[in-house]
Amino acid sequence: MVDVLIMLAAGLAGAAFLLALIRFITGPSRLDRVVAFDVLTVIAITFIVLAALLEGRGVYLDAALVYALLSFLGVISVARYLEGRF
Repeated sequence: MVDVLIMLAAGLAGAAFLLALIRFITGPSRLDRVVAFDVLTVIAITFIVLAALLEGRGVYLDAALVYALLSFLGVISVARYLEGRF
């Protein structure tokens, strides 16, 4: 039962990933692309956490945490860079 719910969550996350990817590619402004990139990284972290739950490996959670921290720093850096341009 839990495996079915994890697969359902992965399917929903996959659909959200595709929608965010479309926004990232066709975003009308740079700020839209930054927000879409942030959403894409959050969904990627979701996939890592779902893989950790599915396989029962805690080391994936460590990787997800590191990826989340790097993603946060990257988005903040780009936002700071774009702040002076608008």
